[in-house]
Amino acid sequence: MRKRKFFGPVLSIIPYANEEEAIAIANDTTYGLAAYISSASQEHAERVAAQIDAGRICINGFAHDPYAPFGGFKQSGIGREFGVFGLEAYLEPKTILA
Repeated sequence: MRKRKFFGPVLSIIPYANEEEAIAIANDTTYGLAAYISSASQEHAERVAAQIDAGRICINGFAHDPYAPFGGFKQSGIGREFGVFGLEAYLEPKTILA
């Protein structure tokens, strides 16, 4: 039998009993680059999105904003690209008290 190698993105479907379990499953990973939520209610999807540990979350489809910060959580990297968040990586704040 041949071994198959996969290179993402890969979509896996995991059944869940309730919303809390779905959020726990989504966060039970060492990665957190992106997540996707589908819902008939935008407000409900935004409440769920606030509980997901991912750097970018798209609701009801893929959306891209080149001015929005991009980056991941956990082992998907730290820091952000673009805008003020991207510049902060190059700053070294200093406090001088006299």
